[in-house]
Parts: sequence; structure tokens; C-alpha cells
Amino acid sequence: MNALAPITAQIKPAEPLYRKAAKECDADVLPQIYNQDTNIVIWQRDLEQTLTNAVNTLISANALKPLELAVSPDDAFDQLIKTLKPEDNNRDEVKALCEDIALLVEMFCCLFDLKRAGLRLKILDKPMCPRFHVDKIPCRLVTTYQGVATQWLNHSDVNRSKLGTGNLGKPDEESGLFKSLNNINQLKQGDVALLKGEYWDENEGAGLVHRSPAVAANKQRLLLTLDFI
Repeated sequence: MNALAPITAQIKPAEPLYRKAAKECDADVLPQIYNQDTNIVIWQRDLEQTLTNAVNTLISANALKPLELAVSPDDAFDQLIKTLKPEDNNRDEVKALCEDIALLVEMFCCLFDLKRAGLRLKILDKPMCPRFHVDKIPCRLVTTYQGVATQWLNHSDVNRSKLGTGNLGKPDEESGLFKSLNNINQLKQGDVALLKGEYWDENEGAGLVHRSPAVAANKQRLLLTLDFI
């Protein structure tokens, strides 16, 4: 008699992971990131025209610079103002952007019970992460204030064996990572998204697969990310 038989008979094949997106036109959607079967939450937000105009003015005048800060809900606005150093001719525009970013910091820290968050504001003229990938983090907030926004794939559309070196040097569109270009989803300018990573509890193998979009010639992208620290 095989002594291992009673043990192996009890072993069940792993159930396939199921993950989905949650999307709404209201910030109340954000707590759905805590649902185990959700790996991206999208607040489909339209930016106020005053904020859009402010961002366009600041970028056109080269008045913004990339920055990385550790911020709290209490000091985010002051730190941003201090770092961006508004001048008399752009004070209102800088204030509008800083107020919006500070609001997102407050929401992010409240949602995840964080005292501080890692803030990055980047001005991009090329993809920061051009290949589809997953992040080895718990969760990240992303929003694009100007330009094209983050691309992502539904969990069910991904052949995860083709991530990283599994692509065998082939472009994402040819590696077998996904079946059709129609599988590629894309956030819009203004959308606020929470991307669940591999280090979220019990989410290994189900982190959101995403990438930076190509940026057209002579165009720029203003990207904000918030991370756990």
C-alpha cells in the first residue's frame, strides 16, 4: 500500500484566482479595493476646468519639476507649496494643483490608515514603465493630470507566464501575454485609480498587470503616484 495515498488523495488542485475591476464616478468606490476579488478600483473623475487650465499653464511655462516627498495629510499642502515655490504670476495655479494633491493624500492615508505616504510627481515625455508588469507593493494610487494615462489588463485576459523574462524578448503585443489589443484598458486623464500589487495580503499571483502608455512627440504627461511607506 502506498503510504502517501491518503495524503495525496486529499490534495486539491488550486482554484484559479478571480479578480475584477470596480469603477464608479464617485470617490465612494475607493474602499472596494478591500474586496478580495478586486485588483483595481477606478474613480472615474472629471477634472474641474480650473484645475485643468492651471496644470496646462504650469506645464507650458515649465513651472513644475519632478518631486518625491514623504507627506502626511497634515503637511502635504505646505510641503508641496514649499517645494514648488510659486511665483506671483502662477500662485493661483500652483495652489489649485497642491490643493487637489493634498486632498488625494488625505483620502489615501485615511483609506489605508497610514500616517504618511510616499508622493511622486513626474513630468514624462516617454513611458516610465513601457512593458506590462506587476508591482511588488501592497497598493498604489495613480492619477494623470495631463496627457495619456495608465494602461492595464483584466486578470482573466493575462497569461502571467509571459510577464518578465517569460516574454522571451518579444514585445508585449507579440509575446502571448494577452490575445488581442482590445484587451488593453486605459485610464483617462483625471481618473484616480488604486492598483493592487503582489504584496497585498493573499494577492500573490493576482497583482494588477499594467504599463505606462506611449507619449506622443512634443507631448508631456503629468503623473502623480502615492505609495505606502
